[in-house]
Amino acid sequence: MSIMYNKVTHCIFDMDGLLLNTEHLYTKAFNRITNRYSKEFTWEHKAHMMGLKTKDTADYIIKLLELPLTADEFKQEIIGIYQELFPQTNPMPGAVRLLKHLKENNIPIALATSSDRENYELKTTHWRELFELFHHKVIGGSDSEVTHGKPEPDIFLTAARRFPDNPDPSKCLVFEDAPNGVKAALNAGMQVVMVPDPMLPKHYTNEATLVLDSLEKFQPEKFGLPPYVT
Repeated sequence: MSIMYNKVTHCIFDMDGLLLNTEHLYTKAFNRITNRYSKEFTWEHKAHMMGLKTKDTADYIIKLLELPLTADEFKQEIIGIYQELFPQTNPMPGAVRLLKHLKENNIPIALATSSDRENYELKTTHWRELFELFHHKVIGGSDSEVTHGKPEPDIFLTAARRFPDNPDPSKCLVFEDAPNGVKAALNAGMQVVMVPDPMLPKHYTNEATLVLDSLEKFQPEKFGLPPYVT
C-alpha cells in the first residue's frame, strides 16, 4: 500500500540545488578563497550552512575555518566570484516539467529562496521565462518581511501569506534540498518533499515528509495534485 499524504493546494519551491544546479558552484566559489589559506570547504560544512541568508554565510565560514579575513573582505571577494560562476547555472532534472505542469493545472506556485536579489538575478539570467511561472517570489536575503533565515519558518510563512487566498500552511507543500530548509518548512507547519544532493550525509534527510533522489520521481497525485498525463 502506498503512503497517502495530506492533500495540498499550493506549492512553494526553494531554488538553489532544487530548481537550479548551483550548489557545486558555491563549493567552488568558497574553496577558491579558503584554499588560499590551505583550508578545504567540505560537504560536512556545507550541510550545516545550506539555506543560510547570504550575509550570514561569510560569518559562518570565517569562524568555521578560522580564516584571517573580515566578513566584509570575504563578501567583496565572493561577490566577484559569483558574478563569474552563477550565470552558468542550469535547471535540475524534472524541475521545468514540474513547474510547467503545476502552472498549466492552475496550482498556485511561489518561490522562496534565501538568496539576495543580486544573486537571484545572476542565477536566473538565462531562465527568466521559467521563473515567470511563479505567482510571486520571496527573495529572502533582500525581503524585509523575512526577519530570520532558515531553519526559522519566516520565508515559507511569508510565501504562503502572499498568495491571494492566503492558504493555511497545512495546505502548502514545500520542495527543498537542504536540511535547514526542511526544518523551516516543518516549523511553518507544512509538508516538505526533500530532494537532497547525493553527497549529503543520509542522517540529514530523516525529517522530511518524503525524500526523492530527483524531482523527476515526484508523483503529484500523492499529495492530491493533478497527475502527469503520460
